[in-house]
Amino acid sequence: MASNTVNFSSVPLPVFTGENFDLWKLKLKTYFISQKLWDIVQSGYTKPDNTITLSKEEQKKLEDCEQKDAQALFVLQQAVGETIARRIMDADTAKKAWDILEEEFEGNEQVRFIKLHYLRREFETIKMKECETIEEYYGRIKEIVNKMKLYGKKN
Repeated sequence: MASNTVNFSSVPLPVFTGENFDLWKLKLKTYFISQKLWDIVQSGYTKPDNTITLSKEEQKKLEDCEQKDAQALFVLQQAVGETIARRIMDADTAKKAWDILEEEFEGNEQVRFIKLHYLRREFETIKMKECETIEEYYGRIKEIVNKMKLYGKKN
């Protein structure tokens, strides 16, 4: 009987080299979700000031968070080219590295608002080209809509 599971250790990670951040981000986010690491990338974790007073259960939970964070940070470091890696080399958590990349390649709220405004204008003025098929036209519309979704909300 064949297995329907995917061996993610054999799937190459997409490498971000500075272009198409939105597509790379989508692929990495899906990878993190599949590995149950997205929560640590998105929200991070808080290390208590005093770990000596932790119960065994709290200590185990902290160790699990630290392990997940180290794994996610490793994935992020492997999924960027050398030039980009230099920008996140000071990040000591996956969340910090992810936030640095988002800020630099998506911009802050104001930049995202401007990009979203530009995409809305593009959507409102899009016209089918004379030599274009319906599928090609639909593809261009879908691409704009997907970009609008990316810039319209902070994930």
